[in-house]
Amino acid sequence: MSKKALLNANEIQIILQRLACQLIENHNDFSETVLIGLQPRGIFVADRIADILRNEYGVKDLHLGYLDITFFRDDFRRRDEPLTATTTKIDFLIENKNVVLIDDVLYSGRSVRAALTALQSYGRPNNIELLVLIDRRFSRHLPIQPTYRGRQVDAINEEKVLVTWKETTENDGVFIESK
Repeated sequence: MSKKALLNANEIQIILQRLACQLIENHNDFSETVLIGLQPRGIFVADRIADILRNEYGVKDLHLGYLDITFFRDDFRRRDEPLTATTTKIDFLIENKNVVLIDDVLYSGRSVRAALTALQSYGRPNNIELLVLIDRRFSRHLPIQPTYRGRQVDAINEEKVLVTWKETTENDGVFIESK
């Protein structure tokens, strides 16, 4: 099994800065916009972008939430091991708001579809956008495309895109792993 580095910690930080700037261009003061990170790994991207927006660009009342999609996935009953849900934390209204869903890797689109279904339990947003760190463009099973993408990766089906975060491992990084 071989592992090839795509992005290091500095490159990830540059991409997150660019994504934060794109969000500011489209949402200005975020008074009508909320950020929602998809559990489990999208929350690391969401946290980092929220920190950049608050600390470097002075966005004051930024709403950040986390959404668990475990039991909204279309494959949750097909696994051999029991599933463990993570925490959903949305302590604000999304009704008539612009929602930016945030995840680390867009692969088949199934996680995003599950997030759209789960989000309906919290109200009806005005608009929903998708921000991803990595877009695996040749792997879609559903017609879902990101509004904001950090890096587009052309990986064939046998290859895996792995994102590591210093919160869970030693360093931030993005790798392609092949058999």
